[in-house]
Parts: sequence; C-alpha cells; structure tokens
Amino acid sequence: MLLLKIDEDLAAEARAQGCDCGGMLHSAVYPRKPRAPAGVELEPQSRLSFCCAREGCRRRTTPASVRFLGRRVYLGAVVVLATAMQQGVTPVRAKRLRELLGVSYQTLARWRAWWATTFVESAFWKGAKAAFSPPADEGGFPHSLLTQFGVDEEARLVALLRFIRELSTPDGYVADKRA
Repeated sequence: MLLLKIDEDLAAEARAQGCDCGGMLHSAVYPRKPRAPAGVELEPQSRLSFCCAREGCRRRTTPASVRFLGRRVYLGAVVVLATAMQQGVTPVRAKRLRELLGVSYQTLARWRAWWATTFVESAFWKGAKAAFSPPADEGGFPHSLLTQFGVDEEARLVALLRFIRELSTPDGYVADKRA
C-alpha cells in the first residue's frame, strides 16, 4: 500500500505539470500483471499513466514508479530483493529463491548481470553515484546499494526504489544488453 501511495503522489506531480504541448493530461491507466511468488495472489495492479487531452497531440506521459521497474514482469521490489539475496549465491539459496518467487535461475542471473554491468554503466548511475559517501560497492549491487539507505529493511527498500524510480519510465529505462 505504501508503494502505491508513493506512485500516486508521483503521478499527481506529473499530471500537475501537464503535457509538453501545454495540454491537460487525462488518466490513461493501463493494467499490469506482475508475476508473484507461487501461492501469492496479488491485488490487481495498474500502471498510472496519462494521455494529453489536446486534439492532435494525445502524447502519453508515464510517471516514474516505485512499484514497477521498466518493462520487467516482476515488481521492482522483487527484482531488488531477489538479486540482493543472490549475493554469495549457493545452489541451495538459488533453489530457495526459485521456490519462493517462481523465478528461473536464468532470470536471476540476468538480473544480476543487469545490476553488475548495464546499471553501473548507465548514464543514470554515472550521474548519481557521486551522491554516495562512502562510495557504494558496484560489485555488490544491489545489496551494497541497499545498505546506503539506512538500517531499517523496509525503509531501505522504499528509499532504493524511490532512488531508481526514473528507470521505470520509457525515457529512463536501462535495457538489458541481450541480443
């Protein structure tokens, strides 16, 4: 519920700014069906979005989100936590993650590779990393990045999701370097 509230606040800010053409933004919410751990039913998820009301423009504005991480089919929190749990992955830990989250080993490996290469090489990270003192250990992402945001686990996760929220928009999305 907290992440939805944050997304609603981000959407309200985006809507108040209006379209680049000066037009008013109308709601254009679209459904998302994120995957969930086995046996866990998620409430219906919607990506908050807007569409310009001005005839001839109709440009879509998708505000940043702390619930969704780009085009991934899992919720952002799952991507962050599952990847952080993989630090020092053992076959037993990888099996447990697959059981808990229904995430294949290949997907977990792809997420680790995204954090280790694509994310750290992104313009987003290159511009943001100077804000961290001491510097975050890029080789230990996302776990080492989570530790930069305090001690309370839930607050750290929310803070990290807020930090990377720009990556949830089409303009900020950092794609995997897969063929």
